[in-house]
Amino acid sequence: MRAFRTTGPQEPPRLVDVDVPRPGPGQVLVRVTGCGLCHSDFTMMRMPAEIGEALGWRTPFTLGHETAGHVVELGADVTAEHGAGTTAGADAGAAAGGGAGATGGGVRPGDAVALVSPSSCGTCWYCARGLDASCPEGLAGRGYGRDGGLAEYVLVDGVRALVPLRSLDPATAGPLTDAGATAFHAVRRALPRVHPDGTAVVIGAGGLGAFAVQFLRALSGARVVAVDANPARLDLARELGADDAVPGVDDATAARIAELTGGRGADAVLDFVGVDVTIAAGVAMVRPAGAFGLVGASGGRLRAPWFGGLPRDGEVFTFQGSSIADVHEVVALAERGVVRNDVEVFPLDRVEEAYARLDKGDLRGRAVVQP
Repeated sequence: MRAFRTTGPQEPPRLVDVDVPRPGPGQVLVRVTGCGLCHSDFTMMRMPAEIGEALGWRTPFTLGHETAGHVVELGADVTAEHGAGTTAGADAGAAAGGGAGATGGGVRPGDAVALVSPSSCGTCWYCARGLDASCPEGLAGRGYGRDGGLAEYVLVDGVRALVPLRSLDPATAGPLTDAGATAFHAVRRALPRVHPDGTAVVIGAGGLGAFAVQFLRALSGARVVAVDANPARLDLARELGADDAVPGVDDATAARIAELTGGRGADAVLDFVGVDVTIAAGVAMVRPAGAFGLVGASGGRLRAPWFGGLPRDGEVFTFQGSSIADVHEVVALAERGVVRNDVEVFPLDRVEEAYARLDKGDLRGRAVVQP
């Protein structure tokens, strides 16, 4: 089969021919029908060898961590009666507002499935409490240190990482598993601070931010404000339900949010960019007892004095990835038509063009490669 793989640390990935994998005990073989591309893939491509080794990565490996497709073959010890998910994950999903949680029915050849993007062991202290996003074994997974979905087939370790798709097309569902689930994780974390008559701000209305706008619109009842330097992204944010759109981030942006909120400030600000200016402006926008969530991993720093620089009685949080429960919730919302998943499709032999478009920032939605 063809696969888009890293050939070595910091070496450009390329399309190569590799053997179709065979499922071992506890594994499931999935035929990939669509795999989303993510900005973090560029980090995977450029990872120094010493850091990759510290994370437990094995090179070469196939890129791609936003994957969906059809079950082809079950390995030994995997039966159609196995449930997908964990009770702890289901409890976490229920706490997020109901829905499917992280449990499901059995899995059979031919089933349409989405693959949970973050990796987790399922047995540690964190996983047992539905906190699988914090699993210490999550530093290596499909598309980051292990073979991912930019290939015709991919192996999955265990059915707990499979999310059944009922009405969604697996050819385009992949971005829900990472861009969608990560944005949902941020919104879910901030929701206790957001009041129905309040304001929530999304900085960076790209792939993740566009999902966050939709989740905030559906789950909070608050006024949603999108902030981005790209006019096309602001237009899309309005189309997806943003009440206001603010062009760019600078020293005056916090004053603009104060003006929109009658001087009170935002209940929550979610920063999907993560550079110095967005972090500083985002924290300055937050009202007392509000929340600032840093999601974007662009290397920015928070430089704020304890007094007068942070929201009083507020919350500043950051994280990476999402939980199994988050993925199930996002898929459930998408299947109900609450969430729109805009994608631009590329065949596998145009994967390098798709990455170039992603890097340039001229995609309207998420790029999805279909082997």
